[in-house]
Amino acid sequence: MELGTILKHDAVKTIASCTSKKRLFHDLGELAEASYGLTASEVIDALVEREGLGPTGVGQGIALPHARLPNLDRVIGLFLRLEKPLNFDAVDRQPVDLVFALLAPEDAGVEHLKALALVSRTLRDDGVCAKLRANTASGTLHTILTETQATQAA
Repeated sequence: MELGTILKHDAVKTIASCTSKKRLFHDLGELAEASYGLTASEVIDALVEREGLGPTGVGQGIALPHARLPNLDRVIGLFLRLEKPLNFDAVDRQPVDLVFALLAPEDAGVEHLKALALVSRTLRDDGVCAKLRANTASGTLHTILTETQATQAA
């Protein structure tokens, strides 16, 4: 599994200001609708429901919200870079500025876990995060995320 197969070019975006976790989930829902043709409200509801089980802020300014949806046939990703960090109830209580959301089919099982592990490994790399934080262009962000993995595999 590669990030390039999960994350479309147009599913990457920089947001100047996001005032709440709820607003962030709305932005993710709208991005999922624009990029993948999903229903924004369904995505928002699924992300809010999953977040209710426990915060997905993993620390070091990173959040990995994820949810399962009945109408998906594969795991897909969305990436947001926040110019102004957002309080996300992360495990280290630090605000979040890098958000990689995963949406998976209800029956994805191990594929969902593999994708989550892949994203987590990628964003644990301090160099990758520094590059993501230093750039705002969507295309550049997508390249950083997808080429890093290819370089690590070589």
